[in-house]
Amino acid sequence: MQPGGQQPNMQEIMKQAQEMQQQLMTAQQELAETEVTGTAGGGMVTATVTGSGELQSMNIDPKVVDPSDTETLSDMVVAAVRDANRAAQELQSEKMGPLTNALGGQGGMDMGGLGLPGM
Repeated sequence: MQPGGQQPNMQEIMKQAQEMQQQLMTAQQELAETEVTGTAGGGMVTATVTGSGELQSMNIDPKVVDPSDTETLSDMVVAAVRDANRAAQELQSEKMGPLTNALGGQGGMDMGGLGLPGM
């Protein structure tokens, strides 16, 4: 019971829960449709991922391709993907953070299979 002896209006609680679920679904869809970019090697390697972290494309400047040094290219690819994923996580926090906080904090919620860290 709430202070003052009033019980919560169950219909209102259900309405709020449905609105919150719709907001979460909308935010998830926006994340899936939004692309962010990460770079390495001064922009010579570029990775593009969705806001939900799915790798969409990779662009490698031909000048960085050295057949005798594939290790450096590999390192730049990994760095670009990590940079893009960092940007995707920031976008996730921006879009989902206010919604998950409204649901009671950051207690490990699954968020519809997105596997978002800290939710």
